[in-house]
Amino acid sequence: MSVFAKGEYVVCGNKGVCVVDERTTLNLSGVDKDREYYILKPVYVSGSTVYIPVDTANGSMRRVLSREQVDELIHGIKDIPLLDTTNDKLLEQEYRDCIRANCCEELVKVLKTIYLRKQKRLENGRNVTAVDAKYFKMAEDTLYGELAISLSMPRESVEEYITGIIETQA
Repeated sequence: MSVFAKGEYVVCGNKGVCVVDERTTLNLSGVDKDREYYILKPVYVSGSTVYIPVDTANGSMRRVLSREQVDELIHGIKDIPLLDTTNDKLLEQEYRDCIRANCCEELVKVLKTIYLRKQKRLENGRNVTAVDAKYFKMAEDTLYGELAISLSMPRESVEEYITGIIETQA
């Protein structure tokens, strides 16, 4: 079981990147006074607090990728497969599952799939679907937020950084 330290950056499910604020018990009615919790502060959502029981933390949070892991991810983007669901009705569930997986490779799958779907739709004179736009933004915000922390750069610079590396590989 992983132990997360105060001040450490973690990724917590749909909350994105958080900083471990402390590990403590909670003095709240209806809460087991002996159960320990991680108190997390989301990096990109000010004023928010997340409480994760220590005994279930491994299933819902993980450390952010190291710089080396980020470089490996970016250099391997071309090899990450697309989602292969051809049924649009099932695609939203696929997107949701990938985002819930709390895994950068799954987020890349969503981004690559939606990007190519968008290009095809635009070529055919059609707009991007609302579902695609929604999940593209979710995947992008989650992935770029984590990579920004790992690379010590503003979140707004991550896409350009990735594009620069991919273009030099071509």
